[in-house]
Amino acid sequence: MAARLPLILAALLLAGPAPAQPARDQLSIGITQYPSTFHPNIESMAAKSYVLGFARRPLTVRDPDWNLACLGCDTVPSLENGLAVREATPDGRPGIRVTWRLREGWRWGDGTPVSAEDMLFAWQAGRDFSTGFGGSEFYRQAYEAIVVDPRTIALRFDRVTFEYASAGNWEPLPAHVERRRWEQEPRSYRSRSAYETETTNPALWNGPYRIAAVQPGAGVTLERNPAWAGPAPAFRRIAIRTVENTAALEAQLLAGQLDMVAGELGLPLDQAAALERRAASRFRFAYRPGLVYEHLDLNLDTPALADRRVRQALVSAIDRAQIVQRLFEGRQSVAHTTVNPLDGMHDDAVRQWPFDLPRARALLEEAGWRPGPDGIRRNAAGERLAIDLMTTAGNRSREAVQQVVQGMWRGAGIEARIRNEPPRVFFGETLSRRRFTGAAMFAWISSPENVPRTSLHSDEIPTAERNWSGQNYTGFRNAEMDALLEAIPVELDRERRRALWHRLQAIYAEELPAIPLWFRSDAHVWPAWLENVRPTGHLNPSSLWVEEWRVRP
Repeated sequence: MAARLPLILAALLLAGPAPAQPARDQLSIGITQYPSTFHPNIESMAAKSYVLGFARRPLTVRDPDWNLACLGCDTVPSLENGLAVREATPDGRPGIRVTWRLREGWRWGDGTPVSAEDMLFAWQAGRDFSTGFGGSEFYRQAYEAIVVDPRTIALRFDRVTFEYASAGNWEPLPAHVERRRWEQEPRSYRSRSAYETETTNPALWNGPYRIAAVQPGAGVTLERNPAWAGPAPAFRRIAIRTVENTAALEAQLLAGQLDMVAGELGLPLDQAAALERRAASRFRFAYRPGLVYEHLDLNLDTPALADRRVRQALVSAIDRAQIVQRLFEGRQSVAHTTVNPLDGMHDDAVRQWPFDLPRARALLEEAGWRPGPDGIRRNAAGERLAIDLMTTAGNRSREAVQQVVQGMWRGAGIEARIRNEPPRVFFGETLSRRRFTGAAMFAWISSPENVPRTSLHSDEIPTAERNWSGQNYTGFRNAEMDALLEAIPVELDRERRRALWHRLQAIYAEELPAIPLWFRSDAHVWPAWLENVRPTGHLNPSSLWVEEWRVRP
């Protein structure tokens, strides 16, 4: 044995020191949806929000602790610091002037400074409702924009709201790239925007990363933005891959083709929990309860669904508590309205619709739907009570829920016809243009005390005349609800505002424009070597703080 030691020693000396572990300068992320558009102001979709979180910065956001914070500005405006000033509108009503000062050194990827002119352009485009921007009420209330200097802009609002300091979805648009396109024809701008035709143009992006390549329907490649003046992000390149089938998403993660799965639109909770039991040593798992409202939007223009009794029967026929327990290990809470119990404005005493099959049957009888020979109910005209039940294709959890709901509804004499679509079609066309006729299962993601005007106000029903802006996909029309949605933002007293919120929830629980299912917990799956990812549990995704992500030593 001693005679062999010199040979081993010689071999070690010749081999030199052990090679260092390769530096991790790339990160691959899996998500289940592909953005239907890359324009920041057109259409709301979780996939777009997550991807653009790496490449853009809004003025203000809710941070991971749910506090209002600046990302693109220096200071959150307030009455105390003088950046918000009460004033009278030209017609003598109470108004407010709010000023934002842009962060110094903020630049587009081509080196052009992000300026007040970019904010002005975004405001002008939003004010022209033929453009089709979301959040039209913000632009309607902001009746004047004032460029104070290249880094400072003020908006004058025709009312004082409790959320006056938030810029919402009003984000800078690169005027030097986009203004001419918009001025040519605002109505067709959404399809001619550089965000659609030149997505990899560096001048579109002002965050730590820029979009360097796109594979439609398959993925997006991000590279460091050399014009970014903030803290340097850890990764040279980030590849975001769209895998719509969650079983395939998990397989790619286990095979090492993906480093992580984003909790905002990744594995369903039940699937992630099962994976954790098998692979806890390889990955870190985090479950974040949040303001994610899973529900069934109903098209209220469909005659059967226009009857409130039918809607009440639909929810009474679903044993949501059993679904949560069996499919999600009890980790998600049953929803009764759109307002989450985590939100301070939630009403614990709001009406609830527990599973009650006899009640569901009685409501349908009262509405004129009688059982046919095959058990499916029919009305006096002989029409079957058949409802198309849609969701995003490939989402294993939602598809499992569909199967359960289909069986439960059949017990009440309701036929559910399952018809699913890829997310980019489901969100980009079917929902946004109200092409569904029955029930559509998806989730709304909101921020704390987020007034649901865009999804419940009758002015927000998408139409061709509005260029399909608005998110009231159900077509819900209720005068008292409209009045509440207008009154809540301007009520500055929190307790009086709470009373208005409670009335809003009471109307929602009685009218049921959508069927509440549950509030989701997002399941985040990270590699063991990645740290500082901070899930928010609300509308603003974790990607907005990517410069904080670090490789564990």
